[in-house]
Amino acid sequence: MRNIRLMVAYDGTRYHGWQRQKNGVTIQGVIEECLQLMTQSPVKLLASGRTDAGVHALNQVCNFKTPSQIPIDTLKRGLNALLPPDILVKEAAVVPFEFHSRYRAKSKIYEYRILNRQNPDIFCRNVLWHIRFPLDVETMSGCLSIIKGTHDFSAFKSSGSANTDPVRTLLSTFIESDEDGVLRIIVEGDGFLRHMVRNIVGTLVEAGTGRMDLKRFAEVLESGDRQMAGRKAPPQGLFLVAVKY
Repeated sequence: MRNIRLMVAYDGTRYHGWQRQKNGVTIQGVIEECLQLMTQSPVKLLASGRTDAGVHALNQVCNFKTPSQIPIDTLKRGLNALLPPDILVKEAAVVPFEFHSRYRAKSKIYEYRILNRQNPDIFCRNVLWHIRFPLDVETMSGCLSIIKGTHDFSAFKSSGSANTDPVRTLLSTFIESDEDGVLRIIVEGDGFLRHMVRNIVGTLVEAGTGRMDLKRFAEVLESGDRQMAGRKAPPQGLFLVAVKY
């Protein structure tokens, strides 16, 4: 048996998220089917974490164990030949048998992209949240500094989460913008609750529009009440950027 790690990029637009489902096409399901076709044996693909429907990944890490002895370069080329054009295996490697994509992860980096200008970009509509009215980036940056560190993030956790411990540590939080009006909200954390990043972004937008100041944002965090936070940002602007081990 070998333990093989894959680095995968995907456009999540037409998928029902990462995790295999009975009644929906998923990233995990598509890759597993291709792997089973190549290895001629059952494959269970383990990922660093699930991504929701419509969410993308630049560098998702996953691994699987197999008795197949297909050369690793051949496996990578074969997978990319079988996979649809919106899923790409960027790297493949044999790793120690005890490696686990999820449990060995130290932190993850997510990025949320907002197009903040009057006119939309019709060619990027599946990878950006278009907001026409101007956002106060300075206030949003101040709010991000409030949530950096270790906190109870219950206020930013959607219902249905299997996580019983809402405490997480955000190691890095910042926002940057470019001349085309694209805002990038980047957070690195040791773990994330269900829809946590999207709920944070939705609340940041509330602050960026002037509906919430820094004091109010801090009160939302301290409250632990999801109802006090802003709306959940749509999925298409969210990217899993990297997983650190």
